[in-house]
Amino acid sequence: MTRVKICGLKLVESVHIATKERADMVGFVFAKSKRQLTLQEAKQLAKDVPPSVLKVGVFVNERLENVLTIAQQVPLDVIQLHGHETNEYIQKIPYPTIKALGIRTEEDVKSLSNYPSATYMLVDAPIAGSGETFNWALLKNVQQPLILAGGLHINNVEEAIRTVNPYMVDVSSGVETNGQKDSKKIKQFIQRVKQGEMTDDRSDD
Repeated sequence: MTRVKICGLKLVESVHIATKERADMVGFVFAKSKRQLTLQEAKQLAKDVPPSVLKVGVFVNERLENVLTIAQQVPLDVIQLHGHETNEYIQKIPYPTIKALGIRTEEDVKSLSNYPSATYMLVDAPIAGSGETFNWALLKNVQQPLILAGGLHINNVEEAIRTVNPYMVDVSSGVETNGQKDSKKIKQFIQRVKQGEMTDDRSDD
């Protein structure tokens, strides 16, 4: 069963629907972004996340001490890194880690092996957060478990899973309407991944 991460959550109701529908991870963004949270906002949202769902903090080129402080205070379960962080940086983090890489070429795919200390590797479009997909076929010979991100939504996630066979899929803009998380889209996306093909009638229940 492919796992699901819903990222960029900012509202309690979005957290509720994601956890109710059995998302495996929820992501809180601490990097500069329209989805950026303050520490206090993240702490409030974290209170509504059950222990069975992992809380992920997303950072970009952040000072290690800041990452660890935020992780302890929220508290977070997993650290996701979207910048130029090195494997040596990752080694210093006492939490499971997700290292994200933008994929444009076969050389980018080969660079996945540069981060042996990362718990998970996340493969994304070259411009993270763009809502664009990339050439999934580049990943067909990758043996390690991957988290697949980049332009996923209810109408393409099944094809993405068939092509890449990822450990997890990660969605943010694909479950938004007018830049805001849409509870119906969150529910439909998770159901589509967890239950396979569904009719439109069932996904509207």
